[in-house]
Amino acid sequence: MHQKKIVVVAALYKFISLPDFAEIQEPLLSFCQEQGIKGTILLAPEGINGTIAGSRQAIDAVLNFLRGDTRFTDLEHKESYTETPPFERMKVRLKPEIVTLGIPEIDPNEKVGIYVSPQEWNDLISDPEVTVIDTRNDYEVSMGTFKRAENPQTQIFREFPEYVNEQLDPSKHKQVALFCTGGIRCEKASSYLLSQGFERVYHLKGGILKYLEEIPAEESLWEGECFVFDERIAVRHGLEEGSYELCFCCGHPIAEEDKTSSKYEEGISCPHCFDSLTEDKRTRQQQKWKQHSQHIMSD
Repeated sequence: MHQKKIVVVAALYKFISLPDFAEIQEPLLSFCQEQGIKGTILLAPEGINGTIAGSRQAIDAVLNFLRGDTRFTDLEHKESYTETPPFERMKVRLKPEIVTLGIPEIDPNEKVGIYVSPQEWNDLISDPEVTVIDTRNDYEVSMGTFKRAENPQTQIFREFPEYVNEQLDPSKHKQVALFCTGGIRCEKASSYLLSQGFERVYHLKGGILKYLEEIPAEESLWEGECFVFDERIAVRHGLEEGSYELCFCCGHPIAEEDKTSSKYEEGISCPHCFDSLTEDKRTRQQQKWKQHSQHIMSD
């Protein structure tokens, strides 16, 4: 029986001092390309962050290559699997930060919140004394979140400090529980809260994805779906693929109910971008969609 080739998708990050981060770029890029790996890895003075895809053998080779550096010996990663390669090329980019908060002096290597396992998370966020905060952006929160969670309504992560300064008070919010997709944003967010005088700051270890992987749906306090930054768009419990698609025009996630809107036209607009479409842009978008459809039919 013919079996489809499975592509391994590995997500990884680690906060660690990398003063030589620029020198790592070229050897890492070359090695990934030699292995046929595709994806993006960010390097910064504060560490490494990336998602890569390839064969089982190639992913293992790159992880072993990274862990050959003593600073990455304990590098953790999460895996998912797909039949369709999610990336077109391999990039290793140099950045000021591996996740952009906009305050470089915030260093999770120096101080970070208390890690909470998925198994302990339900009890924590059910405590009325604990303020539960979703650190993701507004469009992600709109697709799903935990019960009792507050939505900072940020458009980008750089806006999170402003939300903290305006809406939270260390003297009132004695216990704060943070969560995000895979855990990396909470490293920065928890470090920032601690720098602002908050006493006890918790964050979900492994993020929402680890929770959905390990906690049965019947025991879960998660509601909705979780946005992911790959071709699946969203996942449910057990990391099963969700129901969302991306608008061909603006790239915003769209649910089935969005398609019933008078503002939805396949390939042209959705409720999130309809009002910003000029006639000229609509005409260009119609042409793009026509070319895309012809390309799909010819494959």
